[in-house]
Amino acid sequence: MNNGPLTEPPIAASEADTLLGALERNRRTFAWKCGGLDSTGLNKQHPPSTVTLGGLLKHLALVEDEYFTRRLLGKELGAPWDTVDWDADPDWEWGSAADDSPEELMELWQAAVERSRAAVAEVLAVGGVDQLAQWKGRGGKSPSLRYILVDLIEEYARHTGHADLIRESIDGLTGEGIPG
Repeated sequence: MNNGPLTEPPIAASEADTLLGALERNRRTFAWKCGGLDSTGLNKQHPPSTVTLGGLLKHLALVEDEYFTRRLLGKELGAPWDTVDWDADPDWEWGSAADDSPEELMELWQAAVERSRAAVAEVLAVGGVDQLAQWKGRGGKSPSLRYILVDLIEEYARHTGHADLIRESIDGLTGEGIPG
């Protein structure tokens, strides 16, 4: 994952390139907020919230796989998601993150991001962002790739806001990216 200087999405590109640029910008910012911390840092809470950076890493890894592997491509989720009893513990990723090392959490998230990139490239190779996902939601309708990308941009934006507050409480790190 590139944790270098923050770059903006293209300002005059195709819809797909603009949406992917916005998503990548959010991913880079999120990675920067979570980077370089030990287990203590990744497990620190910012009360009254119980959210941690480690929990966010694992949650966003799940979201990446859920949206792009399962929903977009219609494939079953792999490890570690396929062995979880989600009915017994619907928030498993949040609580179990404390048991994972910083390296395991970052690798899990980065691998999910790479699978997502590959899934999107696969779909865009045969059409545009208006293509429908394999998954059917409420009412039997499938979201478009456009909808999924916008939803993920929103998910990252919201959770990167959480990460901003948590990271600042750990070591004072603020801003949107490594100063250039």
